Amino acid sequence: MLNTPRSCRGMVTSPHHLASQAGLDILKAGGTAIEAAVATAAALAVVYPHMTGIGGDAFWLTLWPDGRAESIDASGAAAMKADVAFYRNAGLDRIPWRGPLAANTVAGTVSGWDMALSWSHAIQPGLPLGRILADAIYYAEQGVPVTAGAADITRAKVDELRAVPGFADQFMPAGRLPHAGDILHNPRLARTLRVLADEGLDSFYRGRIAADLAADLAALGSPLALSDLQSHRAVHQPALHARIRGADLYNVAPPTQGVASLLILSLFDRLRAAKVDSYDYMHTLVEATKLAFRYRDTHVGDPALMTVQAQDILDDAGALDRMAASIDPQRAAPWPHPSQAGDTVWLGVIDSDGLAVSMIQSLYFECGSGVVLPRTGVVWQNRGTSFGMDPDGWNGLRPGRKPFHTLNPAGARLDDGRTMVYGTMGGEGQPQTQAAVFTRYACYGVPLQRAVTAPRWLLGRTWGEESVSLKYEDRFDPELIARMQAAGHQMERMGPFTSTMGHAGALVRHEKTGLIEGATDPRSDGGVAAW
Repeated sequence: MLNTPRSCRGMVTSPHHLASQAGLDILKAGGTAIEAAVATAAALAVVYPHMTGIGGDAFWLTLWPDGRAESIDASGAAAMKADVAFYRNAGLDRIPWRGPLAANTVAGTVSGWDMALSWSHAIQPGLPLGRILADAIYYAEQGVPVTAGAADITRAKVDELRAVPGFADQFMPAGRLPHAGDILHNPRLARTLRVLADEGLDSFYRGRIAADLAADLAALGSPLALSDLQSHRAVHQPALHARIRGADLYNVAPPTQGVASLLILSLFDRLRAAKVDSYDYMHTLVEATKLAFRYRDTHVGDPALMTVQAQDILDDAGALDRMAASIDPQRAAPWPHPSQAGDTVWLGVIDSDGLAVSMIQSLYFECGSGVVLPRTGVVWQNRGTSFGMDPDGWNGLRPGRKPFHTLNPAGARLDDGRTMVYGTMGGEGQPQTQAAVFTRYACYGVPLQRAVTAPRWLLGRTWGEESVSLKYEDRFDPELIARMQAAGHQMERMGPFTSTMGHAGALVRHEKTGLIEGATDPRSDGGVAAW
């Protein structure tokens, strides 16, 4: 994919083409970008179930036409029964990655949909919820073709997922591994979405659906209880902000790593390379990533327990200057450093009024905990497996604590009037891919689709791998890679379009003309849908 799709009336991008079309249908029906984002997210929960679902968490960044930048933290906290003693009494010295004991945090995604839709309804009468969820309901009920990526992941992870309650029944019909093109149904999830459409999204936490979820979780041995669901609320908060030459950048505050994404770009801005995809360009971004990750892993977690405010470092020009000055232009700083994993979807929507949404939604690992709840067909996340077993340590397990999140949707307003939303899945890779896409497009003038398609790199591990090398797609200039190695970077070659590098996307609206540009990632099953 090299050519950038363009339109003027509205545009959606997501990592699955059917979900993008679901969002476009809402725009065509007169819905806002927020309503289209919910429709896209709901469809993704059905057509991309290995990556996302309503049993996970989400974060929203909304750039309003009047200049406001607001965010929603729709992430859930640990169950009140989920403490170190709970796992010790089960004979465990760590939280398992899969199964009911991994399903230990509330799923916040649906609460984010609810809050976002309340914002949309404040600016214009809303479409019926049943209309917004219609495509998701249809695909869950009538079936959707399995993607090659989903089939590959099921084969790769079957040994750790096969015995998890509900997984094989849902994803391995008749005990057979799925193949690309097989039709996958989830009628229980269709019924759940219908109830949410009829009763309202709050039913997920304080209604009939909540009762079903809690009953199944308890029966399977999860520490989550109905009271945990009932106490959950999405959180409205100001967006994080960083100013660089020519643009204002936005992201989401902790418990996400949004501050790391903004730090990378703020540091790079002070050392901006003369040429894109040169040694100076790649080396500087990688070294800025190391500094940003060290800051993140020292300070970022549940905001209720943080001792610093994430916005403060972004406003401290002196501290940023000192961090940038510590980068050696000729040598790589020591690495490795502890890293994070995860699976996610990012989506973006811009409507004809200029309302722009950057939204990210996740189950954490592929297929989350693997648990598929029998009454509702909901796949529950395993975000809480990231907790450590020292309750006083960084990201340590405590009842009611929010875990650290790699999720962070990004946005920007450029000084020439362009508005950009962008993001990706990919755990540790999210800030790095954001930096590559944004700088290529906004700093060096690379066309938007080419900026997403171009080869990428990733420092650290992802997809559960332990390697902490600097991975790179083998489409880079060999001379560039040789110079990176000579500077001390531990380089590891990957395939030309590997999903290890994430599923990125971006949208840009030009204020003067109303032109909208879009990009989707050839590493995904995505599509740009526009009119």
